[in-house]
Amino acid sequence: MAARRFRRIAGTGLALVSVVAATLGGAETASAQRGPSIIRDAETETLIQDYIRPIFKVAGIRSTSVELFLVDDPSFNAFVASGQKLVINTGAIIDSKTPNELIGVLAHETGHLAGGHQIQLRQQLETAQRLAMIGGLAGIGAAMAGAAMGSPDAARAGGGIAAGVGEAARRSLLAYQRSEEMAADQSALNYLQKTGQSAKGMMRTFERFIDNTLFSARRANPFLQTHPMPVERLDMITRSAKASPYFNVKDSAALQLRHDMVRAKLAAFTEDAGQVMRRYPPDDVSMPARYARVISAYRNSNSKTALTLLDAMLKDQPKNPYFWELEGQILLESGRGREAIAPLQKAVSLAPKSGLLRIMLGQTLVEAGDPKSIDEAIKNLTVGLQQDPDVGIGYRSLARAYAMRGEIPMADLATAQGEFAEGNYKAAKTHAARAQAAFKRGSPPWIRADDILSFQPPTSK
Repeated sequence: MAARRFRRIAGTGLALVSVVAATLGGAETASAQRGPSIIRDAETETLIQDYIRPIFKVAGIRSTSVELFLVDDPSFNAFVASGQKLVINTGAIIDSKTPNELIGVLAHETGHLAGGHQIQLRQQLETAQRLAMIGGLAGIGAAMAGAAMGSPDAARAGGGIAAGVGEAARRSLLAYQRSEEMAADQSALNYLQKTGQSAKGMMRTFERFIDNTLFSARRANPFLQTHPMPVERLDMITRSAKASPYFNVKDSAALQLRHDMVRAKLAAFTEDAGQVMRRYPPDDVSMPARYARVISAYRNSNSKTALTLLDAMLKDQPKNPYFWELEGQILLESGRGREAIAPLQKAVSLAPKSGLLRIMLGQTLVEAGDPKSIDEAIKNLTVGLQQDPDVGIGYRSLARAYAMRGEIPMADLATAQGEFAEGNYKAAKTHAARAQAAFKRGSPPWIRADDILSFQPPTSK
C-alpha cells in the first residue's frame, strides 16, 4: 500500500507517489502537516471496482471515464468532485460492516455522476452569484437615492433589498442541493433494484447519520441545510427498500470475507497499534484479524514477526496475490530488495491485470540493480503504466531502466511522461523536446513526445 498527496476538492456527496518509496507510514507525517493523502492499494481498488462495475453499467456510465480516489480520512464520507472524480474516505470502508452498506454509498454517488450534478450545481451557483450581485447593486442604488433625498428610511430599505436578495439566492441554492441529494437517493435505489441487490445497506447508513445528527438536528433549520434531513431520507429509502423483492438478499460469504480483509488492511495501515489491537484483540483468530496483526507488526518495525505471521497466512491462502505483495513490500522496506523480487513476481503471476503490482515489481527489479533483470523490469513497468498511467514513480523507474540499458532518448521520454503525470508540464515539455529530437519523425515514441509538447494546460477562470 502506498500514499500520495491529495489536493482538497469540493464535491457533491453523502456528506458523508509513489508505489514503494512513499509507504503509508511515511505519508502520515506529511498528512499531519498538509491534510489527507490519496492512498493507492491494488487490493482495495480491485474490490471497489468490483462493487461499482455493475452499478455503473445500469447507470450508463463507462467505468474508464471516472477517476477513483481513496483518501486517508477516518470520517464516513464519499463524494463526487468535478471532472468525474469519485472520492471515498478510508473511514467509509472501515465502518461499513457489510459490502452492501458500501455499495449503497457508491450507488448514491453514482446517482450524482449520472445526473451531472456537479455541472448543474456549478450553474446554479453562478446563477445565485448573479442574483446576489444584481440584488446588491439594486440595494446600493436604492440606498444612494435615499441618502440623496435625505431619507434614512429609504437608505435602510436599500440595504434590506441587498440582504434580502442575497438570502433568497442562498436559500435557492441550498434547496437545489437538497433536491439533488434526494434524486441521487432515488437513483441509487433504482440501481440496486436493477442489479438485484438489497437497499438494507443504505438504510443502515442513514440510521448511522440519524444517530450522529440527532442532537444537532433538533435545532437545525431544514431550509438552511445542503442535504435533506436524515429522517426524511431514511423514510423514503425504507419504504422503497422493503418494497423490493431483493430486500433480503445477502452478500456472499466470499465477498464478505474480501470486504473484511480490506477493512482490516486499511485499519491496520491508518490507525495506531492500540486502535488496531482494540479492533482485533489477540483472541480473534479470523483471517482479517491475522492480516491486521501482520500489518501492524510491520508498521511498528517488527518485520521478523510480520513475516512469520504472514508465512502462516500464505500456507492457508497460497494463491492470494496481496499476501505475496505484502511480503515483497515488507522485505523491500526492510532493506532486502533482492529477496522481495520472488514474492512480487508471484503476486503479478496471480493478478496479472494489476498495474500497481507490475509497477511495484518493475521498480524493485530496477532497485536491485541487476543488469540481467532490466528487460523484465522494463516489460513490467511498461505494461503496468499502460494499465495505470498516473503513477509518476513508475515512469522514473522506467527512465532509470532505460538509462541502465544505454537508451537515453527513451529515458528522457519516460522522465517526460512522469513529469506530465504529476502535472509538472514545463519540465515534461523540456524532457519531451530532448527525447523527440533523437527519434525518427512519426515513430511511436516521437508521437508520444509530441503529445506532451502539444498539450496546453487548462487555465483557471
